[in-house]
Amino acid sequence: MSEPHDRGEAARPPPQIAPAPPAEDPRVRQVELIISTLLRAGVVTSLIVIVTGTFLTFAQGRGTLSSPDDLRRILARSATFPHTPGEVAAGAATLRGEAVVVLGLVVLLATPVMRVAVSAVAFALQRDYRFVAITLVVLGLLLLSFFLGRPAH
Repeated sequence: MSEPHDRGEAARPPPQIAPAPPAEDPRVRQVELIISTLLRAGVVTSLIVIVTGTFLTFAQGRGTLSSPDDLRRILARSATFPHTPGEVAAGAATLRGEAVVVLGLVVLLATPVMRVAVSAVAFALQRDYRFVAITLVVLGLLLLSFFLGRPAH
């Protein structure tokens, strides 16, 4: 602790110790763990699916590294990737590499949406209806953006 100087300064009071934070509600902690597990699982799952799809694409001969023309074709802007949920499902069911990659991207996009949905359920269980309403509005806007954001064919 510093001593007062000769210029008439008063001694500084000792710093205040912050009170201990209130005991955390175990339900809140459990929801946080569920959400963090969901986010981790979503990212890891999408990574595995995308890598698998990339491997399948090259293993099936579409875009092999030994053929520069095939590689250019798959990397071109005009490359054919599935665009509809039906195309993705059909392609993934037949292990078409491009469809599996798109499926991985869908899983990645769905991960934060699922986080919002889980938050809405958690707020409902806590009877925090104001945050349930806010979270459901956010969830609705996210889902609406997926349906309205599709390009017209």
